[in-house]
Amino acid sequence: MRTAKRGVVAAVMALGLGLSGAAWSQAPSKADMQRGAEIMQKQMSMMTPELVEKAKALSPEIKQFLVKIALKHSRHSETLTLRQVMAEILADYQTVAAAIATDNGELASEAARRMANHRLPRGGMLPYLPLEQITNKDLAILPAMENIIEVGAVRLAEAAEKGDMGKAAQELGAITGGCVTCHAHFRGQPGTSPRLKK
Repeated sequence: MRTAKRGVVAAVMALGLGLSGAAWSQAPSKADMQRGAEIMQKQMSMMTPELVEKAKALSPEIKQFLVKIALKHSRHSETLTLRQVMAEILADYQTVAAAIATDNGELASEAARRMANHRLPRGGMLPYLPLEQITNKDLAILPAMENIIEVGAVRLAEAAEKGDMGKAAQELGAITGGCVTCHAHFRGQPGTSPRLKK
């Protein structure tokens, strides 16, 4: 059993998924390294060979960031798609907005913390992005988006818990900007078809 676990860590490390470097603010524990290796191995086992090849070609920094996100989120779905996860995030976002408008700090805080620790979809995030955007250049936006949206949601929750609804509202505005930027980068206008004339 121990040899198998070491093999998983070694395989992930060989792919450049080490947990040290710029994507981390502090050195991860051995337990985190093990858990990260297992999560990434499971995600990659679900991917098509073409996607695995694209994922392996990513820079160590992007791979480290993806491991960091996988470890940071405690809820990993075996069935949900990214679209379904985004629907959950939208529901929490709308709850936060209503709670701020009605001066309900407890509700705003709870919903913001759910946003920050949203579920991860089956296979992680990469399978749901356009294949041509699984590049270092396109994925380089993700750490900034994580800081604006997920870290921002924690800041919003903390402000709401203190009753500072003005600060919570400012954080919600920044989160909204982050969502719009990320969607514009990866998705564009939803529902449009490349088979229609512009």
